Amino acid sequence: MPRDILELPAPAAGERISYGPEPLHFGDLRLPSGPGPHPVLIFMHGGFWRARYTLDHAGHVCAALAQQGVATWNIEYRRVGDAGGGWPGTLDDVRRGTEFIEAIARSHAIDPERVVLAGHSAGGQLALWVAAQNKMPLRRVISLAGVTDLRRAFELHLGDGAAEEFLGGTPDEVPDRYGATSPIELLPIRAPQSLIHGTRDDVVPIELSERFCATSRNCELLRLEGADHFDVIDPRSYAATLFECAKLP
Repeated sequence: MPRDILELPAPAAGERISYGPEPLHFGDLRLPSGPGPHPVLIFMHGGFWRARYTLDHAGHVCAALAQQGVATWNIEYRRVGDAGGGWPGTLDDVRRGTEFIEAIARSHAIDPERVVLAGHSAGGQLALWVAAQNKMPLRRVISLAGVTDLRRAFELHLGDGAAEEFLGGTPDEVPDRYGATSPIELLPIRAPQSLIHGTRDDVVPIELSERFCATSRNCELLRLEGADHFDVIDPRSYAATLFECAKLP
């Protein structure tokens, strides 16, 4: 599929909700039809942690999941280029936004005991990082073409130096930041992990997911033959794999 998923207007969200005091502390909530309470997938969009990319392009897969019976909470957060974005503001935001699902559940048909966390690309790193904090019960964490190893991302110069921008330095300059945020260095993670990655991904190579799953004791790797970096969030292509991972009894 073409990469127009980044440009196509997404279906409207049911409700946009603030989760904190900053202008970028908000998320889009989409609920399935029916009375619920519904399982919920919390989504963190990608874009190499940069302000250029917003939550809008993730609205397509979130809307498709809602049609499949899974509520979605698509989080926006401060990114590199935003005031307060990068280290540590981006991390603070996604943790706050994730924990806010408990407040949303008090007024919406959401089951706070059936929560899945997911993220694409840099959002995969964020989702795995949040899961590693063990602050709330999660049924599963899903990384879609995720940046699971920030030191390796630096070595490969992914996103033209995105890891260095995000953390404010190289692994030699700020080693503690890499150790505190790189998912592969945060193992073991209590929640089961599903890593979905396309074999033709030329943005984040599948080797990162392969190495992560080889290291984790609680991980499955779902290789999507012929898929690229954006197919994994395009409901017109391989999103059925995500649907299966997100479904909960």
